[in-house]
Amino acid sequence: MVEAAEAVQPGERPLGAVAGGSDRRVSPLGIAEEAKAAFARAAHVTEIELHNQRVIAMAMEPRCAIGVHEKGRTTIYTQAQQPTGARDALAAALGANPADLRVVNGDIGGGFGMKTGATPEEALVAYAARKLGRPVRWRGDQSEEFLAAHMGRDMHFKAALALDKDGRILALKLHMLGNMGAVPVGSSAMVPLFMVAKVAASVYRVPAVDYHFQAVLTNTMATGAYRGAGRPEGNFLIERLVEKAGREMGIDPVEIRKRNLLQPGEFPHATHAGEIYDVGDFPRMLDGLLKAADWNGYATRAAQSKARGKLRGRGLAAYLEWTGALPTETVDVEVDAQGHVTVFSGTQAMGQGLETTYVQLVTEVLQIPAASVTLVQGDTDRANGVGSVGSRSAFVGGSAVVAAGRTLIVRGRELAAEKLEAAVADIEFRDGRFFIAGTDRALGLAELAAAQPERRMRVSATQTPPTPSWPNGAQACEVEIDPETGEVSVARLSSMDDIGRIINHAIVEGQIQGGMAQGVGQALYEQAVYDRESGQLLTGSLMDYCVPRADQFPPLAAGFDESVPCTTNLLGVKGCGEIGTIGAVPAVVHAVLDALAGFGVTHLEMPLTPEKVWRAMRRR
Repeated sequence: MVEAAEAVQPGERPLGAVAGGSDRRVSPLGIAEEAKAAFARAAHVTEIELHNQRVIAMAMEPRCAIGVHEKGRTTIYTQAQQPTGARDALAAALGANPADLRVVNGDIGGGFGMKTGATPEEALVAYAARKLGRPVRWRGDQSEEFLAAHMGRDMHFKAALALDKDGRILALKLHMLGNMGAVPVGSSAMVPLFMVAKVAASVYRVPAVDYHFQAVLTNTMATGAYRGAGRPEGNFLIERLVEKAGREMGIDPVEIRKRNLLQPGEFPHATHAGEIYDVGDFPRMLDGLLKAADWNGYATRAAQSKARGKLRGRGLAAYLEWTGALPTETVDVEVDAQGHVTVFSGTQAMGQGLETTYVQLVTEVLQIPAASVTLVQGDTDRANGVGSVGSRSAFVGGSAVVAAGRTLIVRGRELAAEKLEAAVADIEFRDGRFFIAGTDRALGLAELAAAQPERRMRVSATQTPPTPSWPNGAQACEVEIDPETGEVSVARLSSMDDIGRIINHAIVEGQIQGGMAQGVGQALYEQAVYDRESGQLLTGSLMDYCVPRADQFPPLAAGFDESVPCTTNLLGVKGCGEIGTIGAVPAVVHAVLDALAGFGVTHLEMPLTPEKVWRAMRRR
């Protein structure tokens, strides 16, 4: 039994139990009576069934671990997005005290959610090292990663959208069936049962909802957090419904979105999932995208494609992200007698540039050279915290870095006032030094640290933003299709995103572009497939599982609008690590369907492979 639909058939034997004593969990949300009444008075109802297919995380760097047991303590050198969480989980698995374990990361490579928590292999390595009293090493090869690392997505949706005669949304009704695999990981149930609902209505005004989320066990590898973790799935569904409704009602895809976007005056906005959107200007993002993507110049490009014997289509997607999972982080900042500043953080870099971003924040607050700052992370003997998941690092961790820097200044003013024999109110801080106002008498950070009994100053700060942040934006895609082979080529892909304040533009642009590439991968190429009779994974290597290459992409145009900063954290940031993936999937799918509209094609299941596209054209 590898398909979720099989697991809910009457009389099907349960595989086992999850929380609550059942292998099936259901989470309803909304007021069914309100939604039913809205559908009864609707002028138009759009329905859709779709599968957000199972995909493999595909980090280039496979998981690995080394266990060393010495003097009663076990050290695990590994690749954990959440080092502290991994340490605590391993301690629980081994029946040990967390203080007797240490987790140390090097460069972990790609994570994408797949390297969260602790893995069974890490537990085995730790156990063997403790049992043998010798170092033990394990490194998964790529085939093991395909088979034994948790996967993403695999959700089936059946949904309907009720609209009035002008194409304005009245209600959304959906049923989601998620496949958690046979042995769930920590995020397996959370993603389908809770995360999808947070963004199911996305950037649109949806007066009534009736949601039913169900998750089941099957004879497959577990699914769990994978770049976006429920938000890509929820956004894809509402975008497919809005796009399909517009085509059925004869309303332009831009116009139907504009009629339903929440307006700036409607914030803060309470959702049916109990969340609060603090700020946003969704129409501004859409208008900015249309300009950046040269939406009105499409006809010329379509004519050029036709002259080359190609079909051309364009697609649009608006979207909403939720970031700030587990919204508490503590950061320590220490200054030594040489004036070197060390930042200790429990978040974890994995290619998103935290080493650069955090150092940049510290240099801004303390007004010191970047060469004077070092970041310590990925070592539970030195720094602890929640880790890096859900695009939370800058939103929560970065805020804690700034708070710690400010706390250091407050403490420094007190110490400087004592040393300089002045009132604290008369001490000013600039360029890394504490001055008596109106004089040139000053002490630097190094001098103050050297004057302390331990020849250092160390402070700690904790930040807990009251609500998540809500990055949002829009993407436009143009594709060309070879009518002879069905091959789809992405010709243009543009985004316009509101991620609040941007700390480092180059890093943010890279994050968005990387997310867009993974979204294109799901839309066109990727799908993990199991044999329905044997349960054998059929896509067990890159010979069978297709991922996009760099030469298959045009230049990716990532645009930003910083006019609406987040109001719930010190930095005004909103998170950017996953939003590119969220928008690219529906934008690409809509572009392909637009190119195939002349063949009467209104829906295709992802991935939109050449064979699938070719057969769709031939069938029509």
